[in-house]
Amino acid sequence: MTSEPRAAGPMMIGQAPRTRRQALGKTMWVGIWLLYLAGPVGQLLRAGASAAERTWGGLGLALFVLCYFVLVFRHMWRKTDGRLMYGALALMLVLAAVLSWTLDYSWLVLFIFTSVGAGVVLPWRRSRWAIPLVTAALLVVGARYPEIRSYYFFAYGLPALGSGFMMVGVQHLIHTTTELRAARQEVARLAANEERLRLARDLHDLLGHSLSLITLKSELAGRMLPDRPDDAARQVADIERVSRQALVDVREAVTGYRRPRLAVELAGARAALGTAGIRISADPALEDGEHRGLAADEEGALAWALREAVTNVVRHSGARHCELLLTEEWEADERRYLCLTVLDDGSGPPRAQHDGNGLGGLRERLALAGGRLDTGPAPRGHGFALRAHVPLGAAPAGSAAAPEMSPGVVNDPA
Repeated sequence: MTSEPRAAGPMMIGQAPRTRRQALGKTMWVGIWLLYLAGPVGQLLRAGASAAERTWGGLGLALFVLCYFVLVFRHMWRKTDGRLMYGALALMLVLAAVLSWTLDYSWLVLFIFTSVGAGVVLPWRRSRWAIPLVTAALLVVGARYPEIRSYYFFAYGLPALGSGFMMVGVQHLIHTTTELRAARQEVARLAANEERLRLARDLHDLLGHSLSLITLKSELAGRMLPDRPDDAARQVADIERVSRQALVDVREAVTGYRRPRLAVELAGARAALGTAGIRISADPALEDGEHRGLAADEEGALAWALREAVTNVVRHSGARHCELLLTEEWEADERRYLCLTVLDDGSGPPRAQHDGNGLGGLRERLALAGGRLDTGPAPRGHGFALRAHVPLGAAPAGSAAAPEMSPGVVNDPA
């Protein structure tokens, strides 16, 4: 059950396509709007159309569509060329005017495509003038046909004006999304740098005094060695004691930095599932981040379980929705457990179910923390469920005794 992570949105707004599949999806999204050219095509295929009209109309329409695709796709791939862009827009406007003037009023729809193209590729300071100009040209040409003068402003003029400015808004949204994505990456980079600086400060505070003391005692022991070997031996013993303590301090500091936290892993889960296009529902208990009686090692084991479960959902499930629950459960021997449940609506467990490297390692990690791992079908009959249990400390004083529950039982989220 392998699946390619899906994009955040079907059209990946604001992002250039990275694969052929993404490029095909964007092409289909652009091409579907060409159905609005059914009017001009039908006018060319009508029974009374002459060969000259069909030739001139077909060539002009093909050239117009080519210019439109050149504009849109070069903009999609971020390949901007000012002269080509303005030349293609000017040619589209000329073709729209000439074809509409010489053939039929149904060709006025070409002005709408021209207005959309202007809204897509032109900056705001130019598109705010170009779109009304295209609409004005449409109204001038459309006035030539008396049979549509009563409604052509509403049928063609307003759509041209509105579609153009709507695309201006879409481009503004795309730019804002791109800037937000860049800002988020910059924040992540700054946070990583701040974490490095904090680790460097902590290591300096831990090791600075110890290393200075070791240096001083080493020099003192060197001066004592010829005449006072007993005092030198005591200094060497002190050096050994200080160095061992420094090693313990460094190990504790590094272990604290490496220990995962539930709140951090929840943020990572949101980012991973959102990038894969999977909707997430998180229990408010996970959002709070405060779990009384949960020791650091047990929280680390649950955080690893959350990371592994989300990774499997993204890579293998093909799910559309993932639900995260955090509940307290009581065993038959009155022991309290905290249970993290990850449910998805994907393809479910394989027929020959067996733990891979990830689940096997997770099961061992939970066992070291006094917990256990349960996996199987989701309660609703489809999808996959992962339940990670870790023991909790003594219940808070004054709390009512919780009802007994059998191992592995979780309240049905439905």
